Amino acid sequence: MEQKILEELEFIDESRIFTSKAELYAYGFDASIHHATPDIVIRPKDSEEVERVVTIANEHGLPIVARGAGTALCGQAVPIHGGIILDMTGMNKIKEVRIEDLYCVVEPGVIYAQLNEELGKYGFFFPPTPGSGDVCTIGGMIAVNASGARAIKYGATRDYVLGLEVVFPYGRVRFGGKTLKNSAGYQVERLIVGSEGTLGIITEATLRIFPLPERKAVALASFDNVIKAGEGVADIISAGLLPSALEIMDNVCIQAVNKSMAIGLPDAEAILLIEVDGKECTVREEIEKIAEILGKKATKIEFTDDEEEMLKLWKGRKGVLPSLSRYGEDMISVSLADDMCLPVSKIPHAIKEFQEIAKKYGIVIGAYGHAGDGNLHTKVLINPRKEENWKKAEEAVKEIYKVVHELGGIASGEHGIGITKAPWINGDIETMERIKKAIDPKNIMNPGKMEQWRKSIIAYLRY
Repeated sequence: MEQKILEELEFIDESRIFTSKAELYAYGFDASIHHATPDIVIRPKDSEEVERVVTIANEHGLPIVARGAGTALCGQAVPIHGGIILDMTGMNKIKEVRIEDLYCVVEPGVIYAQLNEELGKYGFFFPPTPGSGDVCTIGGMIAVNASGARAIKYGATRDYVLGLEVVFPYGRVRFGGKTLKNSAGYQVERLIVGSEGTLGIITEATLRIFPLPERKAVALASFDNVIKAGEGVADIISAGLLPSALEIMDNVCIQAVNKSMAIGLPDAEAILLIEVDGKECTVREEIEKIAEILGKKATKIEFTDDEEEMLKLWKGRKGVLPSLSRYGEDMISVSLADDMCLPVSKIPHAIKEFQEIAKKYGIVIGAYGHAGDGNLHTKVLINPRKEENWKKAEEAVKEIYKVVHELGGIASGEHGIGITKAPWINGDIETMERIKKAIDPKNIMNPGKMEQWRKSIIAYLRY
């Protein structure tokens, strides 16, 4: 970093500027397979500092990447062109909670779980429920339009964003407001959700909140065939039921979790984990209907409303991602084709095709995910030290996404695009590039990601 630029950053306290090799190297990671080292890391304390840093970066044509907790799975927070990383975790205030108006106002560095802990005091919550909710930040969730297991009933982050303050290369702007409805012109705040820091940096968010449900119950259904499990998902939706979560795990994932966490999941080819919530009478009625529907295909069904038992089951589901790296010797789980979204009825077809692709390339693929809204996760298990394994994995991923598109699916349901899914991004690329150029003409905001990525996804590897 040139001395002149460092001098221009003197308004930032030196305790919040990081330049050592070790610090810069550590900030080159997120949770993806990628790594690249920034030139400098800055942890701003407020919107004014963010605006001043972005102004300096724009004047000098320096790349700038916003980073939350680093839980992104597709390389969104990896600074592939160096430049500045803005560590937004220092902006972590819950500014306002307005229960009577159904909203809260937060800074981007607020952790999802901490926000819900605060809202829980009032009997409310912010529903999107990402798997990394214990550590991920609200700004990161907005940047990728994160969601999770409860999206089938409650939707994704975009559905809760009422207003945003955003710093663009040309200045700080507010969009939206604090009202539950908005029909006043372009809803630019909706455009920012899912833009992955390629347009601007979120410095404040106004979010809609919901009352906590009165009761919950969880059903666990075992299947001797993963296709039957997929069909069971479609059967539940077809019956007009809307669980708060409807998860699927194949045998690879079950084995990995039991080996790693000793949860004691059933020894089955696949399981469904179904949660219902609401009034106590409704919960009981819905869980019994679900048991009746799945009884035609499942080998075993059990359900519980015991809080500890439900937490145990959800712990096993949340533990799939780290557990897969302990499935076999010399194998780790890599996030490649891991977040496709399909029409719900196509899930059985997709899983069957994915299994065939895994056999063809002699690799292991674990399938799991939020089957109720068609959002599947497929982790590829390989020995990362062998180049031929990466080549096989990349070819398998190409075929997986070919199947996804043929079945009417899209590249990502909740993790975003970044680098790892860029070749399979859906939508009109030219229109995206026009928007990007209009807002960020010098291409400083997280450059090279999404529609701008043109190389192989096996690049800037952390391994």
